[in-house]
Order: sequence, then structure tokens, then C-alpha cells
Amino acid sequence: MNRKVTIIGAGNVGATIAYTLSLEDIVSDIVLIDINKDKAEGEVMDIVQGTSFREPISVIAGDYADAADSDIVIITSGIGRKPGQSRIELAQTNVNILKDIAPKIVSVAPNALYVIVSNPVDIMTYVFTKISGLPEHQIIGSGTILDTSRLRFDLADHLKIAQQNIHAYVFGEHGDSSFIPWSCADVSGCQLRDFEDLMIRRGVVNTPFDPEDTLRYVQKSGGEIIAKKGATFYAVSASVKKICSLLVSAYDSVATVSSMMHGEYGIEDVCISTLTILGPDGIKGKLPVDLTDEEIEKLQASANALKEVIKGLNI
Repeated sequence: MNRKVTIIGAGNVGATIAYTLSLEDIVSDIVLIDINKDKAEGEVMDIVQGTSFREPISVIAGDYADAADSDIVIITSGIGRKPGQSRIELAQTNVNILKDIAPKIVSVAPNALYVIVSNPVDIMTYVFTKISGLPEHQIIGSGTILDTSRLRFDLADHLKIAQQNIHAYVFGEHGDSSFIPWSCADVSGCQLRDFEDLMIRRGVVNTPFDPEDTLRYVQKSGGEIIAKKGATFYAVSASVKKICSLLVSAYDSVATVSSMMHGEYGIEDVCISTLTILGPDGIKGKLPVDLTDEEIEKLQASANALKEVIKGLNI
């Protein structure tokens, strides 16, 4: 089946997403668009020279007209986060860029599913939802799917078990107000602490994990990567590739992506990540997993932090 993906933004994240998708059988056509056309063309030249090792795929550097009939549009455009800078500080600059992009891409690809990756991603997802004129189910923010991947890596590394066996999630903002709802964390159906006790008795694990250390790793490791190498793009690209695979699958899946809230957990009119059902038709709704009162308060606090930023924006 032919599937076309357009990626807007040929920076580190956009180019790496294009490369990652070019290695998979998820899509047949990739269009890479950037205001710097030479950069987009150079990235595409580099990518296509490796495509002889896979089944045929089309990868081009194009303009908005080339995005027509796209099945998925991935928006990565924006100014990257600098060392020590919060995602929120990027807000107005990247919102302005999004306001320029939105009408150009929506006019040629009105039926596509849109994956918003630009930071601050929850705010950008909210703004795109408000200005695009598209139905909400077509708009998916990458949200905390990357944070959740970081969490599962950290837990799997501690517990010495495959990451696929870890079922734990990060809720809230993709940023400093995120949190881990430990009440719904398990290892293949076994409560996390029970599994850890088993591993300690077997001598596989030496010390209990510290939930606060784990949360710090989830929230701060991205900033550490930026400080060390200047940008993060491998893991986020893998996360976006995963979202694309869910959007072209035969059945729906559940992931922590960002989308508009409509009263779930007492939260309205903000895009934030909780367990969300999505598939070939985009967002199907939130999965209302039970949270403790404390966890609901943390989720509401995260939503309120985003709302405060949104209040100060020129949308």
C-alpha cells in the first residue's frame, strides 16, 4: 500500500525522522520541506544514497504543493532548545513559525493525520488544533511518548528485564511538570515493586529503585544530552516512527500522545498526554485509567502550568 509522509523542517529532528522512516516499510513516499531548500536537498541526497539496500521508496525535497495527498504530515519546524533553556521559553517564537506553516500545509493536505513534534509540543499541538480548522482527531502531539520511552529504559536497566515487558507511563506536559503515575505501572502484569522484590531475592537487582531519581532522569536527561552534544534527535525520531506505525496499523493502539482534553480528570481546553487510543483514523479518545487522587492533582497542575503559558501567547 502506498503511504505518503511529509516532514516539515529539515533540522536535526526532521532529517533524522526522514532517515529513520526511509529504513522502514511504513511508508512509500517521503517529502522533506524546509525554508532552507539547500539543506533539505542535501539531507535527501544523503538519505537516498542508502535506499538501494531496501525495497524501493521515494524520498524528495519539495515544496508545500508536493505534500498533496499526504497520509501523514509531521511538523518539526521551530527554533531548537539551547542549553539551559526550557521548552516553554521557545513558545512564542515557535508559535509564530507554526502560524505561518499551518495554512500552507492544511490547504494542500486537509485529510492527512498531523503529528506535531515542535517544542513546546503540548502548546504547539494546542495552537495547531485552534488555528488549523482540522477535526481534532487528525492532530496528534508527540507528547510524552519519548518521556515514556526514557522511563522504560531506566526501569528496564535497573530491573534487568526487556523494555517491552515494562508497562509504565509518563503523563502530563512534555517537560518539567510531567509525572509518573506509579499506580498503573507493572512488569507484564506483575506490580513493579513485587517484581523488583523478586529480582532482589534472585540477586539480579542489588538495591530498590528510587522513584524520584527515575523522574529526574526522565525530566532532565534530554537537557543533559543537549548540554553534551547540542541537540536530541535519535530517540525522538524513533518515537515519531512509532507513532507513524500506529497510524498505519490495522488495529488501534494506546500511547501517551498529546491531544485536546474534554473534561477527562477534570481538565478542559488544553493538550496534554494521558493514555490515548489512536490508529488509522487518528485519535479515538482517551483511555480513562484510574489514577489516585494525588496523581490527578499532579495531572491538573501540569495542565494548569500549560494554560498559564497559553494565556500569554499571541495565537
